[in-house]
Amino acid sequence: MKAILLPEKHQPVQYIDVPKPSAGSGEVLIKVQAAALNHRDVFIQQGLYPKIKLPVILGSDGSGIVEEVGEGVDPVWRGQAVIINPGMGWGDNPRFDGPDFRILGMPENGTFAEYVTVGVNYIHHKPNHLSFEQAAALPLTGLTAWRALMTRARLHADGNNAPEKVLITGIGGGAALFALQFAVAAGAEVWVTSGSEEKLEKAKALGATGGINYHEADWHKALLAQTGGGRSGYFDVIIDSAGGAAFAKLIDVAAPGGRIAFYGGTTGNITDIVPAKVFFKQLSIFGSTMGNEREFADMLAFVIDKQIVPIIDEIMPLRDANQAMQKMDAGKQTGKIILQISQ
Repeated sequence: MKAILLPEKHQPVQYIDVPKPSAGSGEVLIKVQAAALNHRDVFIQQGLYPKIKLPVILGSDGSGIVEEVGEGVDPVWRGQAVIINPGMGWGDNPRFDGPDFRILGMPENGTFAEYVTVGVNYIHHKPNHLSFEQAAALPLTGLTAWRALMTRARLHADGNNAPEKVLITGIGGGAALFALQFAVAAGAEVWVTSGSEEKLEKAKALGATGGINYHEADWHKALLAQTGGGRSGYFDVIIDSAGGAAFAKLIDVAAPGGRIAFYGGTTGNITDIVPAKVFFKQLSIFGSTMGNEREFADMLAFVIDKQIVPIIDEIMPLRDANQAMQKMDAGKQTGKIILQISQ
């Protein structure tokens, strides 16, 4: 079968022939129809991810058709269109992942291949309203956004009938876009930040009330001017992926009792926080990564109920994976980059 193999760190991926796997006990063999890129794939290639084991077939996200079932698997799965949960072995505590937690696509071979094997407990029926390409865009970043927004930041958990005001930073990335779509579908008033005016306009088309360019001096003050200031102008929930010095400004725009959840640190370590602003506002700050099996199922049910369609930037053939990874590294996309594998 054709696959995308990363042989060594800091090397281009290879489009090569590798042996087709077989389903083991408790597993299914999936003929992959489409896979999606994540920054994780690029970070592994660049040697910026912990506990890297190579060579490996990259790819965490995928959708396809079950071709073979292993021992102990209900044969009803054969021929079913499925979506893969790439977060495996979370553990017994829903609050945090255990020592056996791992993500498909390293150390196990992933979805950038014509076939992949996974445990049957990590597949779900593909939502009928989504194409294989759209379904492949959902798992990793959708789950990341769901846990940060719904579990950690507890959107609407205060029981107030008034819509909560949500700020999502760095709109354009996969998880940020899902957080926007989920929050809008849940009835929140959503604002965004971006360094691109084009991405701000696209976010508004997806339901954002407004946004601000974070390259603007004192952008946080300009944002509050747009929202009207006062108690109702501050943000009940903030979802961030950047960290860095700008995190202190998120504290400035958070409402009393606000919740800030972050799942990344693309701009570096968090600095310059004034502790008094946190404790006098009674703020809660949460770290978040991926999610557990129940959260994946809840996220998928919400997507089906609200008929949410993931945002796709571009669909490329599997053989162009190097080009796709270069585009992701440049950060020019709005939405997910998809590799089309089978038709």
